[in-house]
Amino acid sequence: MQRCGAQEVSEAFSNNEEITLILALKDSKDPEVLRLIDIAKNKSIPVKEGSERDIWRMARDNKFDTKPQILALVGRNPNASIDEILESDGIIWLLAGAKYPVNIGFTIRTAEVSGANAVFIDSELNSNDRKGAKRASMKSHRFIPLHWVDGISIVDRAKLSGFRIISIEDIGSKTPWEADLTGKIMLIIGGEREGISKSILEKSDEILRIPMTGFVPSFNLQAPMAIVAAEAQRQRMS
Repeated sequence: MQRCGAQEVSEAFSNNEEITLILALKDSKDPEVLRLIDIAKNKSIPVKEGSERDIWRMARDNKFDTKPQILALVGRNPNASIDEILESDGIIWLLAGAKYPVNIGFTIRTAEVSGANAVFIDSELNSNDRKGAKRASMKSHRFIPLHWVDGISIVDRAKLSGFRIISIEDIGSKTPWEADLTGKIMLIIGGEREGISKSILEKSDEILRIPMTGFVPSFNLQAPMAIVAAEAQRQRMS
């Protein structure tokens, strides 16, 4: 959740909200922004600096006549460990076998925007490809935990921690709007070519399918994720 602008960030501090990160305008001269940065540093809250464009693009309220100089992330720790993530409620995503950095970056952004707690990535990318995925996420990786993992192992750990495992694959028997997407769930999407492995599907509590009525028999990776993420948001907000 975002607090946008000096007034909202100040109120968040006053209300003892769980602020986990501050994004502030680099070299800001605004006294209130500087005061809030000092408060954050005294509380050992990480402070990241961004350009005016960066903050404008990230801001919830980014009308052309409104240029906030400070934003606060509330309720999600972008540096959370795997143990901390599995102890929390909500949605976590597993990308099982995705190979293309741009696709991975888009899915990171979708997970962050839709309020997920974390993204786990099972993919054999080198360090340059990982950097490319983060660039493609439009820097949203700064605001959500990312962990590169072994898919089978993290599914097992999630199940032991009480998460329902829901895979998204063509063989599914339900559509997302027929499923319960509330509570503690791990949502899984597979790689671009091979999909989700049989070993992970066998561990799934449920398999969902996205209906397709066109000629081309598959969506791009981020499309089914966006569909399920939006439906999960709708169910959790209703």
